[in-house]
Amino acid sequence: MLSASYVGRRLAQIVPTLILAVVLVFLLAHLLPGDPAIALLGERATSEAVERTRQAMGVDRPLLEQFGLYVQNLLIGDLGRSMILRVPVAELISQRLPVTVMLTIMSALLAACIAVPFALLAALHRGSALDTLIRGAFQLGVSMPVFYIGLVLLIVLAAGLGWFPVGGFGDTIPDHVYHLALPALTLAMSLSAILMRNLRASLVEVLDAEYVTFATAKGLTRKLVVMRHVLRNAAISTVTLFGLHIGTLIGGAVITETVFAIPGLGRLMVDSIFSRDYQVVQGLTLVIAVLVSLVFLMVDIVLAMLDPRHSA
Repeated sequence: MLSASYVGRRLAQIVPTLILAVVLVFLLAHLLPGDPAIALLGERATSEAVERTRQAMGVDRPLLEQFGLYVQNLLIGDLGRSMILRVPVAELISQRLPVTVMLTIMSALLAACIAVPFALLAALHRGSALDTLIRGAFQLGVSMPVFYIGLVLLIVLAAGLGWFPVGGFGDTIPDHVYHLALPALTLAMSLSAILMRNLRASLVEVLDAEYVTFATAKGLTRKLVVMRHVLRNAAISTVTLFGLHIGTLIGGAVITETVFAIPGLGRLMVDSIFSRDYQVVQGLTLVIAVLVSLVFLMVDIVLAMLDPRHSA
């Protein structure tokens, strides 16, 4: 049984990580070469305009004072103001965040729906032609980059067959799901290949365990043994692996949102980098760090539910 104290301990352990993320994001933004005011205005800007912009951005103050103001603003939810769009960064992120969260959740669910049945098939028929075929097919998913997978699916399923829209996000929830289906499949193909290989190896190991043989000898059906004992125990390492790859999934969302013209955090990040809107880049980096930390927390909770020893 998952205890509240375990969840509390895990929440407390996240705090140092978030503090470190805040410090690193602040320092990285200030260690970038060049003057952000000149980068924003251009090389031909007058010294007076540059100075006014530096004052508006707050970069003319001592570094420690800048950090203090940065933390103070974070505590009230102020991530700064976009120098290009002239709107609060928090407002920009709040508009795009649901899109990326929805894309990430759909990708994770699709990856699980693809990986689990094929891993079971391969493990239960290990050494057969079916096992070889499944492993060979999923090896392609591991070897191909997300950008290439996205372009192939876009050309074949969207532009060619017309089954999915080429880009955009739609206006209603069903439209959102429809427009995100192909981008989610793009991300899921790479992740499902990694999860399938790991889960198959774990399933093979668990299937050879003595307690599985004992359960079968007691008269339990193979299906019951697999679903009640084998899959649950084999899933522990796969859930851990999924947690480790969540950063890759969010990073893949940056590329996927750009390819499919989806108005999410990834697209905002790319646009902000090219327009040199450093305040937005800084805010996005911090929000993504928080999201990854929260996912790690959820993965730990799931692991504790699958294996009570994990919460000891």
